[in-house]
Amino acid sequence: MIPLNMADQGDDLIVRKVGGKPEVRQHLENLGFVVGSNIQLISELDGNVIVNVKESRIAISKEMAMKIFV
Repeated sequence: MIPLNMADQGDDLIVRKVGGKPEVRQHLENLGFVVGSNIQLISELDGNVIVNVKESRIAISKEMAMKIFV
């Protein structure tokens, strides 16, 4: 299990754990980052990532990406 920002570009991934405070976890779940969901890492730059979640592209900061484990 690794943080999302450590995964390789283009990888198809499965969310294993979402960390952080309850309000942060809820926000990420609202964006589609729920345990067991499939996501794809589109690009990564300085730890910030663009992810394909439920057929939508979402930009996530490095801090948020470190709370999502795949």
